[in-house]
Amino acid sequence: MIRLTLRSLRAEALRMLLSALAVVLGVAFVAGTMIFVDGMRAGAYERAGTFDRHTDLGVYPAGDEVLPPALVDRVRAVDGVAAAAGELTNTAGVVGADGRPVLGFTMLVAIPTEDTLRSYDVVAGRLPDRAGEVVLDAPTAADQGFRLGAEVRIGATGGAARPYTLVGTVDVAGTVRDIGGPFVGLVGPDALALSGERGYGRVMVAARPGADLAALTERVRAVAGAEATVKSRQQILDEAVEDAVRNAEQFRMLLLIFVGVAIVVAGFVIANTFAIVLAQRTRRTALLRLIGATRGQVFRSTVLESAVLGLVASALGVLLGVALAGGMRLLLPRLDVPVTGGLTVTGSTVLTGLLLGTGLTVCAALLPAWRGTRIAPVAALTDAAVQPSRGAGRVRLTAGAVVLAVGVAALAGAASAGQLLLVAAGGVLTFFGIVLFGPVLVPALARVFGWPARRLLGAAGELAVVNTVRNPRRVAATATALVIGIGLVSAFMVGARSTKDGIERSVDAQIGTDFVVSGIGQNLPAALVGELASRPELGVVHEQRSTVVDDVEIRAAHPALVSRTLSGVLAGDADRVGPGQVLVHRELARARGWQVGSEVTVAGRPLRVAAVVTDDTLGREAPTGHVIDLSDQDFAALFPAQRGYLAEIDPAAGVSPERARDAIAAVLSRYPTVNLMDQGAYKKMLTSTVDMLLALVTALLGLAVVIALVGVANTLSLSVLERTRENAVLRAVGLTRGRMRAVLAIEAVLMALVGAVLGVGLGAGVSASTMALLDRLGGDFHVVLPLGQLGLILGVAVLAALLASVLPARRALSRPVVEALADQ
Repeated sequence: MIRLTLRSLRAEALRMLLSALAVVLGVAFVAGTMIFVDGMRAGAYERAGTFDRHTDLGVYPAGDEVLPPALVDRVRAVDGVAAAAGELTNTAGVVGADGRPVLGFTMLVAIPTEDTLRSYDVVAGRLPDRAGEVVLDAPTAADQGFRLGAEVRIGATGGAARPYTLVGTVDVAGTVRDIGGPFVGLVGPDALALSGERGYGRVMVAARPGADLAALTERVRAVAGAEATVKSRQQILDEAVEDAVRNAEQFRMLLLIFVGVAIVVAGFVIANTFAIVLAQRTRRTALLRLIGATRGQVFRSTVLESAVLGLVASALGVLLGVALAGGMRLLLPRLDVPVTGGLTVTGSTVLTGLLLGTGLTVCAALLPAWRGTRIAPVAALTDAAVQPSRGAGRVRLTAGAVVLAVGVAALAGAASAGQLLLVAAGGVLTFFGIVLFGPVLVPALARVFGWPARRLLGAAGELAVVNTVRNPRRVAATATALVIGIGLVSAFMVGARSTKDGIERSVDAQIGTDFVVSGIGQNLPAALVGELASRPELGVVHEQRSTVVDDVEIRAAHPALVSRTLSGVLAGDADRVGPGQVLVHRELARARGWQVGSEVTVAGRPLRVAAVVTDDTLGREAPTGHVIDLSDQDFAALFPAQRGYLAEIDPAAGVSPERARDAIAAVLSRYPTVNLMDQGAYKKMLTSTVDMLLALVTALLGLAVVIALVGVANTLSLSVLERTRENAVLRAVGLTRGRMRAVLAIEAVLMALVGAVLGVGLGAGVSASTMALLDRLGGDFHVVLPLGQLGLILGVAVLAALLASVLPARRALSRPVVEALADQ
């Protein structure tokens, strides 16, 4: 029986080719992910402690505190310490050779001046030894044409850009200090002054040769005080590795979520393939039973066939996975995504790929194999292979209808219930309802979508529709595989478009000026707003600042802009906000018993309530509605150290937008950590992350859609083999070759179109439910259908189905009619 099984597998290798392709793609995604992430982990181990090669101890502050610079001198004076240096990491900006900020997040680091603690790989020149000197990463220096000895202007939140002398370049590629932009290294005092920090993030310590590290640790701990933590070199390295590996593991878990989707889709394709193939072998299986083969032998034969197919396809998938990981390794750096390590192919990765692909194939074949054992020997005497299969049972259809209804109800009621979990449950139940009720739902939709074909092509169109729905279970399984991938892609598309629309409406409501100045990854420099306000070309200059005091959010407000976010004024005059006059929001006024004219105290200063207002914006760290709006002058006087990351600017009366922009740009030329945008550009900046995530998700889910389309081609190919004599009869009675191609093309399009429409409907439903829930919870979100993108999904599905019908049509027309009529 084993020999017969292997011979049968060799003879029908072409039939299993597309099914094997589904396994190959699924395993390749798994193996490629594991190989790529294993390489990242290996690189993390190699690069951990790159900047601590000479550090024996480290002193760290508690929580978000910093270590005062004086502590460095005290630690340096401890017996047994060879060198000590403070280190901080922050963000900054570099003014390029053209006078514009260099793009990308810039990392600012305080570099030790003691040779004993320096762990940087110098490419050219040297590290800074004194104030006024700077080192850059080698790529930035080369791109900008900076030469050693040149003046480079560096800026941060501490103030305007300052000139420094370039004394060297370093290599930080692949390290924790490679964040996709320039790297700036200064001596400690310069780094503190530029960043505005009050102290260091840690103190690095190098021990004298032969010193007792345990005793030295205790002495340093005594000097550092109880609020600081002293860590050994091994602890520092272990934590660096743990952080790096944690990031790699999180990345792998993200990818494996999409891998799981692809594997599920591949399972549907494989199960459908074996169901079709075994149905076509009805007569052969019955003959085996007739000459004495037992049910167990037939079952084991099918399982063995699936295991061999899965093992071969998995091996090819692992090889393709290596190539896929290599492609990711080359692509991500081009997208400015730092990648560490190379490719690491381990035995566990290979074994996992082989076991996963083989196990998936065997599991998918179990139910069709069990059904094959129920074939009676008498079936050998009939033409069972071309008999239409029975439809789904009443129990399945009833359960499917109930599950589908419950899922739709859960999606519709999630917003009222205020439960995000209900959205997820509704989406899952709706999908399973489609799976169970598919043998009725999918053929019904196929008949509806096939109506134009019947009208246009007459008998050929009618024949295509009948062929599509003649086996309800088969077409339902084929379409369902598409529902998963396209449903998820559609959900992300609708969700992304709706989110972007909500962000844009929020900007329209909260930004009432022509121009916006924002900090690049940090707050605005302290002196910037004052310089902008002093320009005569500019009228309104308002820095958005806020803080929380005693569970009340205190916000800076500008009289010309304050009304833009208010949804109502309950009492008083909102335009009176100014020095000594504040706006109090309704919830806070009710809680404190305040009215117009009431005296309130903020940070020890008495102020008067000018108006009681309502506001639809969400609170941050304070309860909703517990907000006080102060004038810019009062806020600056009460909270001088509080900075914001955004400033709103309008031209002065009679000044054109072009002149105003030039005036703003003249000020910002000294501040490389700040960006100038109009409202449109600001919206685009806020929504660019959504677009990037959508592109990533669509690319990752694209594999699942490709596998599902492979299933369409597979089903059509096997159906052509099943209908060899039937197609020959049609050709004999006058069906032209073009009409035969049209019949098969329409079959493929109907299967793909039904799956795509159900997927788009499911995805849109899940996103609509999510947006309704977010809107009820206090956001300003409404579902927005990106009709162009959804139409593109349907168009791509139809085009792919047409391409998938080419090979089956060629196969159907390749055999002479007389030979095909004699097919058994």
